[in-house]
Amino acid sequence: MNHVRLRRFGAIVAGLGLATALAACGSDDPTSTGSDNTDADVASGEKIVVGSFAYPESEILGEIYFQALDAKGVEVEKKFNIGPRQQTIPALQDGSINLIPEYNGNLLAYYDTEFTQRTTEDVDEALVDAVAVDDLRVLDSAEAEDKDAYVVTRQTADENDLVEIGDLSAIEPFKLGANPQFGELGYGIPGLADTYGVTDVEFVPIEDFGGPDTVKALVDDSVQVADIYTTSPALVAEDLVVLEDPENLIASQNIIPLIADNAYTDEIGEALDAISAELTTEDLIALRDRVEGDEKASAATAATDWLTDKGLI
Repeated sequence: MNHVRLRRFGAIVAGLGLATALAACGSDDPTSTGSDNTDADVASGEKIVVGSFAYPESEILGEIYFQALDAKGVEVEKKFNIGPRQQTIPALQDGSINLIPEYNGNLLAYYDTEFTQRTTEDVDEALVDAVAVDDLRVLDSAEAEDKDAYVVTRQTADENDLVEIGDLSAIEPFKLGANPQFGELGYGIPGLADTYGVTDVEFVPIEDFGGPDTVKALVDDSVQVADIYTTSPALVAEDLVVLEDPENLIASQNIIPLIADNAYTDEIGEALDAISAELTTEDLIALRDRVEGDEKASAATAATDWLTDKGLI
């Protein structure tokens, strides 16, 4: 199992009619500028420790947060590759870390496994109260999302006028390749039938969670549809098409900063919100490709270049 996908599988709540394995995020009003801390607290020596999950995309995002705050004169440290939320949330509570890039849907599911919110706005709103119980807060979420998606080849999309998930009825019967749990999860085969009425599907389990084997099966036409994550560099490299999801079968998974209340300042909030205002899914694909692809750039280098390009440092 690909380590990038392990973090999702570890969060999966089987049988929910939700999007990919989700985990919760929230806090006080993310638009609020109020804080128990002042900017002077940071200036006087309070250190912000930025954490990350144990996979490359999260480390890249952690580097972006770290470098942006450092450029603002905030005293910062890094503590990356920590592990799943069962480790990162306690670390935020005990002060081992103060800030981490999160995924709004996965974060909400961590706090509420039966949540019904699907859109970015609704998930973000629910997170405010959800994370407040742990004295945490979320800030503005980014447009950027990393979540499951129904994907087809460009040829299949063009030949059959496929734009949305529901359009898959035009190619029934077909084979769909995805991780083994996809056959039972609410956003997988059951949700495809219940939400979009697409039922004549042969499910083909593939163990790599949207990785190279899944991509190869799709490109080779061993399967006609595949579950591939929206920041996979293969989407660009293989010119694949992500089908739109107008019924929000798959809940939002926007990148969102999660910070401890006692570490928050207006200065930090403004810096992180500026990042979220610029960060797109396409940016994440390009950043991952630089780090995980042939270039093998460091997360730090990729983050520096992105921040510089966006005028944030």
